[in-house]
Amino acid sequence: MAHWLVKSEPGAWSWDDQVRDGTTFWSGVRNYQASNNLKAMKIGDRCFFYHSVSEKKIVGVVEVVKEYYPDHTDESGRFGMVDLEAVKPLVNAVSLDQVKEDPRLNHLALVKQSRLSVMPVDDASWDLICQLGGITA
Repeated sequence: MAHWLVKSEPGAWSWDDQVRDGTTFWSGVRNYQASNNLKAMKIGDRCFFYHSVSEKKIVGVVEVVKEYYPDHTDESGRFGMVDLEAVKPLVNAVSLDQVKEDPRLNHLALVKQSRLSVMPVDDASWDLICQLGGITA
């Protein structure tokens, strides 16, 4: 199982929206690197759900329940999406500042490529962020 982080502006789609709906399609990704990350996702992979822009914190965990397929919001037909299901919230949200301050996490794309909306998370970092967030991996 691989691990990922997906970003959403809480005003557009929040963790509360994800929990309310349970499962949703993750559409609107128009960056090729982020799109390639979506293509690499497999059913059962877990992702951190990150509130971007105003909050800048990891707030929950979602799971891939449908692999890459065409994004109906993309008129060009170049991009796709996956379906994600809410798994659990973090007991303690993990802020971007916490990630940046921890030398064990400063290699993450969240720090190095701050505008990337879908990114991989290595196993050791996943476990550490889960620990910081007060949940089990």
